Amino acid sequence: MSEIKPVFLPECQRFALDDNGKRIGAAHYRDYDGSDGVERVFFHTTVDEEYGGRGLASVMVKFALENTISSGAKIVAVCPYVKGYVAKHPEYQTHLVQPAPSHLGILPRG
Repeated sequence: MSEIKPVFLPECQRFALDDNGKRIGAAHYRDYDGSDGVERVFFHTTVDEEYGGRGLASVMVKFALENTISSGAKIVAVCPYVKGYVAKHPEYQTHLVQPAPSHLGILPRG
C-alpha cells in the first residue's frame, strides 16, 4: 500500500503530494517581498484525477499553509481552492494578506 505524503519543494516553488516518488498533486506559489516580509502567493492547486475525492488536496494545503506560517511568511490566497480552505478555517485569518495587483503581477502567464 502506498503512503501519500505532502512535501515542500522550494526549488520548484511548490508543495506537492508524493506517492512513493510519484508526484500526484501540487500547490504552486510565488514569494513576494511585501512591506512586512515575505508574502506567499498561492495561485494553483491540483491533484491527479485518479487520486481525487480522497481529501488529499486539503492535506497538502494544510501542510503548505502551516509551513508558510512557521517560516514567518504571510498567505496570499489567489487559488480558488486555497481561498475556500482558508475561508473554512478561521485560524488562518490573522496570517492572510488580501491579493493586490502587485501579487498578481508576479504570477506566471498562461
